[in-house]
Amino acid sequence: MQEKKGTNNAKSLFLIDNIPTDNWIRTLLDPVPPEYFYPLFDYVFEILKQTNQLDKYKSINDNLLIPLDGTGYFSSNTIHCDKCTVKTHKNGTTSYSHSVITPVIVSPNHNNVISLEPEFIFPQDGHKKQDCENAAAKRWILKYSKRYKEIGATILGDDLYSRQPLCELILDENLNFIFVCKSSSHKTLYEWINFLDTNSITTVETKQCKGKKTRIYTYRFVNEVPLRDSNDALKVNWCEFTITNEKGKKTYKSSWITNHLITTENLVEIVKAARARWKVENENNIRG
Repeated sequence: MQEKKGTNNAKSLFLIDNIPTDNWIRTLLDPVPPEYFYPLFDYVFEILKQTNQLDKYKSINDNLLIPLDGTGYFSSNTIHCDKCTVKTHKNGTTSYSHSVITPVIVSPNHNNVISLEPEFIFPQDGHKKQDCENAAAKRWILKYSKRYKEIGATILGDDLYSRQPLCELILDENLNFIFVCKSSSHKTLYEWINFLDTNSITTVETKQCKGKKTRIYTYRFVNEVPLRDSNDALKVNWCEFTITNEKGKKTYKSSWITNHLITTENLVEIVKAARARWKVENENNIRG
């Protein structure tokens, strides 16, 4: 604006004579705790709630979908601080990084997402172990579950989150979950699924035609399978979704666990809700 118009918003709105450089802005903002900005998230959320805009985002069982996803925003082999996550690599080098969980509200029917308060991943006072994404997710849930359980919310996440302690915490806070569940990290659960006969696992298949291209959507699900090998194993509901093209090649396959009871009536909706999590990756790419 300064180059094209001879004036700019910094001067007209904030009475700033000289536009600061990026480095100077960082110097000014770095000492400001991020928590100072958190009330803005709550302010926007309450406006959307009061104007019924959140209703457009509701999905399975009238729930809001909230993916939790970690993203890195700093990494260096030399520059570091006491808040860094420290990793020693096989080649003997050490890296220092900062990362954060960036929750958003998503919907299978909307391209836009609603940003929520983040949770930073860094060493916690009184803890000997380094902080991790799973621990940060637990902190976020404990901080904000009261707000969302009154509305109804389902937490989404990748395979990192589909562990019993986190699932139980979510249920204790009266929230729901749909998490990616890989066979490589859930051997007991998949042993049960492979042991079950075809009558126990419901399969639904549909065909989608678009021009000359044909896609076969195959859904499989079963309820009440143990999440881990223990006497106190949490029983979860499992579903799988596969896309096969006209040549018989599988172009997509994923599976999830959830506490939502899966039926033939809501199966497609649950899969759409689970896949809405990928919108958060697009959001992180935009932020990057």
